[in-house]
Amino acid sequence: MAQVWKCSGLRWSAEGPALVWDGGRRSALPWGKRVAFAVPEGGVRTCVGARGHVCPVGAVVPGRSTGARCEECARLDRAHSVAADTIADDPRPYRVYLAWFGPGMVKAGITALERGPARLLEQGAVCFSWLGTGPLMAARRTEELLRAALRVPDRVPYAEKRAVRSALPATEPERAAELRELHARAVALTGWPESLRPEPCQVADHVGAFGLEGAPAASGEVVELVPGGAVRGELVAAAGPDLHLAAGGRGAVVLDTRLMTGWELLHPGPGPAECAFPAREFTREPDGLF
Repeated sequence: MAQVWKCSGLRWSAEGPALVWDGGRRSALPWGKRVAFAVPEGGVRTCVGARGHVCPVGAVVPGRSTGARCEECARLDRAHSVAADTIADDPRPYRVYLAWFGPGMVKAGITALERGPARLLEQGAVCFSWLGTGPLMAARRTEELLRAALRVPDRVPYAEKRAVRSALPATEPERAAELRELHARAVALTGWPESLRPEPCQVADHVGAFGLEGAPAASGEVVELVPGGAVRGELVAAAGPDLHLAAGGRGAVVLDTRLMTGWELLHPGPGPAECAFPAREFTREPDGLF
C-alpha cells in the first residue's frame, strides 16, 4: 500500500516557506521545486482537531473549508486566542502594524513582539510597517481607533489578495506609497493610548521573500481538493499560505495549503505538469467603458 502523509500547513521562517507534516517532518520549498501530491480515490477529509488534540468524533469536514475543523473543534481552538479577542491578560508586549496587499488593500493588526515579522509573512503582506508597541489591550485599542477614524479594516479576504498579486506596482517606492501616507495619518490621530509607543514608518517589502518578481502571473486558484485529484507543478512563488505553481495550462495556479490539511495525501507518480483539482480563474475588472 502506498505511503500516505498528512499536511499540517505552510510555515514561514528566515529560510523561506516549508510544508509541515504530521509528526514534525518539514519539506523546504525553494523556488523551482517540484510539488506533486494526490488524494486517494475514496479519500475523506477529516477534522484536524484543536490545540494538539485529535477530534473526538473524527468528523468529516467540507473540502472548501480552510480551517479543516468541525464546529466543536473550531470553537475550542478559538476559546483562548488573541486573534479571536478572547484573551485580555497576556503580559507580552504587542506591536500594531499596517499591512499592504495591493492597491487599496491595507489592514491594521497586532502581533506579539517576539514573533517579529512572521505574522506578516503568514498573511501574505506584500509590504508592512510597524505603527506602535505596547501592552495587548493598548494595541487592541489602537487597532479599534484606526478602524473607526481611518476606516482601516482588520481583515482582507484572501481571494482579493490573490487576484491582484500578479499586477502589483513594479517598484518598492510605488508599493510603499499608500502605507507611508496612511502611517502619517495614523500617528497624527488623537486618542492614542499613553502606554503605546509610536514607531517610525519603515516599510518592509516582501516581494523578494515571496518570489513574486518575475514570476509567471497567476491565472486562477484551486477551490478544493477532491478524491482522485492530483497536482504536479513547479513552485514559482509563495505568499502567506499560498503556493504559486506552474502546473500546465495558462499561467500559474494558486494553491492555498490550508486546503491540504485533513486529507491523507500520497505521491501521484510521474506525469506531466497539471492541476486536476477544481479551480476558478481570476476575474479582471475592465480597464474602461470599452
